[in-house]
Amino acid sequence: MKLSRRVSWFLLAFGVWSWVIWVTFAKNLWKDGSGLAFDDAGDPTAYFWVHLALAVTSFILGTAVGVIGLRGVRANAGK
Repeated sequence: MKLSRRVSWFLLAFGVWSWVIWVTFAKNLWKDGSGLAFDDAGDPTAYFWVHLALAVTSFILGTAVGVIGLRGVRANAGK
C-alpha cells in the first residue's frame, strides 16, 4: 500500500504528538500530589497503574504510527 505525502506527514506528526502528550502526562502522574496516584504511605494506587498502562500503550502505538509515517515520508522523498 502506498501512502500519500499528506497522510505520511500526518501519521508522523501524530506519532510525535503522542509522545509529547503522554510523556508530559507520565511526568505529571509521577509527581501527583493530589492523592490519586499515590496513597498516604506513598504506594501507587490503582489509578496510577491504570494510567501508567494507558501511557505505555500510547507510547507503543504512537511509535508504531510514527514509524509508518516516517517510512511513508521517506518513500515519497524522491518524488
